[in-house]
Amino acid sequence: MSERKERKKLLEVKNIKVEFGSKKKKFTAIDGVSFDIYEGETFGLVGESGSGKTTIGRAIIRINEVTDGEILYDGERISGNITQEMDHKVIENIQMIFQDPMASLNERAKVDYIISEGIYNLHKHKDEEDRKRMVEQALLDVGLLPEFASRFPHEFSGGQRQRIGIARALVMEPKLIIADEPISALDVSIRAQVLNLLSELQKKKGFTYLFIAHDLSIVRFISDRVAVIHKGKIVELAETEKLYEHPLHPYTRALLSAIPQPDPAIERQKTIEVYDPACHHYETDRPQWVEIEEGHYVLANQEEQETYKEMLRQT
Repeated sequence: MSERKERKKLLEVKNIKVEFGSKKKKFTAIDGVSFDIYEGETFGLVGESGSGKTTIGRAIIRINEVTDGEILYDGERISGNITQEMDHKVIENIQMIFQDPMASLNERAKVDYIISEGIYNLHKHKDEEDRKRMVEQALLDVGLLPEFASRFPHEFSGGQRQRIGIARALVMEPKLIIADEPISALDVSIRAQVLNLLSELQKKKGFTYLFIAHDLSIVRFISDRVAVIHKGKIVELAETEKLYEHPLHPYTRALLSAIPQPDPAIERQKTIEVYDPACHHYETDRPQWVEIEEGHYVLANQEEQETYKEMLRQT
């Protein structure tokens, strides 16, 4: 986990909205999401399946179109219509590690070409010898042998494939890496290796991560700050330990209560909370995004804000 000495904003997501479908029938996947990611930190984005967390990551790298709001990288707008030069800047400086290591690699291409594709497209190499050196170094950085470059993806295990996906992102020397559930498709024994690899690479190369996951225990291990998303809206955001020690929003508490405990006695006695938005009086008292304490934000109406403040006073 990295330490933030200077709080320079690398990425700013400002009130974005993402919709899918036709004009007659639209589905709002993301609605009014805002957050900042500071240079050198790991920002965790956590929520259940279908909450919209992957949609946000894909909107940042311009796979999904932003309907409203804007996204800034290093102070410059990268959402909507941008110049070809800016588009190349996004590709070079923002890379994504995809969730499924089986589906995200071209089965017909050798590892050498898979890792080199971005180098070819943006002409980042001086000559063929320089390209091969970059591929070799990227493989070494993720703990793979350089001779693996001549093989096809089907010759590797799931963990090795994910390392190839990480190498493909690393070779571009990006500033920001979006890790979209990079370990969810891996065996439990391999997950810790990949997480440790990401942490080591961050210390070595100074990467900034947007780490997307549904498992709060994993997010706690790797993140500096965490945002919790529910049905396209961020409901709580705070520094990692503050969020885990003093969760305020009922959805956050519900997610934390569902984490399995290693002690069977504690696991049998714990109570799993269930979040039901219908129980909250949002029809007459609309929730707002407020800073309930320094660095701790929550989506709450007036009644809930008072409740949360009282909860914090008692801790």
